[in-house]
Amino acid sequence: MANVNSERTNFGSRLGVILATAGSAVGLGNVWRFPYMTGENGGAVFILIYVICVLLLGIPCMISEFIVGRHGQCNTARAFRKLSKDTPWGIIGYLGVLTGFLITGYYAVVSGWCLQYVWASLIGHLQGDPDYFKTYFSDLAADPVKPVLWTVIILGLTYLIIEHGVRDGIERASKLLMPTLFILLLVIVVASCLLPGAEKGIEFLFHPDWTKINSDVFLGALGQAFYSMSIAMGCLCTYASYFAKHTNLTKSAAQIAIIDCLVAVLAGLMIFPAAFSVGVSPDSGPSLIFITLPNVFQQAFATVPVVGYCISLLFFVLLSLAALTSLMSLHEVSTAFFQEELHTTRKRAALLVTILAAVIGAFCSLSLGAVDGLSFIGKTLFDWFDFITGQIFLPVIGFLTCIFIGWFVPHKVVHDEFTNWGSLRGRFFHLYLFLVKYVCPLAILFIFLHQLGLLQ
Repeated sequence: MANVNSERTNFGSRLGVILATAGSAVGLGNVWRFPYMTGENGGAVFILIYVICVLLLGIPCMISEFIVGRHGQCNTARAFRKLSKDTPWGIIGYLGVLTGFLITGYYAVVSGWCLQYVWASLIGHLQGDPDYFKTYFSDLAADPVKPVLWTVIILGLTYLIIEHGVRDGIERASKLLMPTLFILLLVIVVASCLLPGAEKGIEFLFHPDWTKINSDVFLGALGQAFYSMSIAMGCLCTYASYFAKHTNLTKSAAQIAIIDCLVAVLAGLMIFPAAFSVGVSPDSGPSLIFITLPNVFQQAFATVPVVGYCISLLFFVLLSLAALTSLMSLHEVSTAFFQEELHTTRKRAALLVTILAAVIGAFCSLSLGAVDGLSFIGKTLFDWFDFITGQIFLPVIGFLTCIFIGWFVPHKVVHDEFTNWGSLRGRFFHLYLFLVKYVCPLAILFIFLHQLGLLQ
């Protein structure tokens, strides 16, 4: 039987903690979902509400998962089980692992699309009129081979990182990928903001139109804050199990939240100035990235095609890096679980997760048109995975975690973790406890009911 504990280690530096955990939070939710949500919900007003929601909801929820993970020093399921003292509350951890695992499978499909677009940009296939881009994406999604192949490739890349462990794998990769992501993001932002007419896009992002405020905008921002920070997927809890005892949980959560918001706003600056420059509506919805933007970049840099080619290529490389950093954290949730619960080696656990996730990803991809019979009650298998994890499991787990930390776990245990056993002042502890006990559960409940159509 393998000695599991001999393979468990901590992050080697504070920078590693921040970049790895920020990499978990910074993903397609920031670079893809945030811009189209901003476009659909009034621009600057949505951003302001989003930032407030990150402060009042995201940071307290993140700290709660940090507390569970570092206290347990083990995988998410075992950490909740240990802190719950074998009461039914331990089910939260198992739900978190299951959710992270299911998301890994279908998230890898979307990540694979990003790699396909990198390849297509590289060989010059992303050229044509708007109808061409729409047809290109629909043909890709329905193809029986390409998306499955790219799904396997992105999972294989993730496996090569995860198998090397926390310091030599996740931390080292994060130190390379996250700065690269920021540099690419800044390059495209500068290019986008220098386009003629770009000031309209900048104004859209930073000049609030208060008439746009309504319940949908508020609940949309609330939901985006919750999902873009990787809350309730087991990622934060698992990464926190590799935190050192002296890691300041509150400071780390605040820094990660700042990075998350910064990347989200920069993603908006990357997309909307270019979109307004060529007269594309900001509320193009989920199709913004894969259908609208390739056409936007082509039109925006029509006078200098080589620049348009480079910007398009860099954009999809950026998108792929964002997808990979999040996929790493999702993969690690299940890898840590199987490694410790099956008492096996990290490599075997990582390989098992990779194979199972590839199978799920393949079926999800094939359900989008390549194979009949993979749809149920009007939804494809891909849509069902997205619906069950995103609209059911995530809010339920987030809600239960807040109730668990705020009302069940002894306050002394929470206070000890929050203050590093008295070595920190913990001046915000009572505010944190109030938010976790009352504000966060109510906010998450509103999100849940809104998504199910029970609250308008």
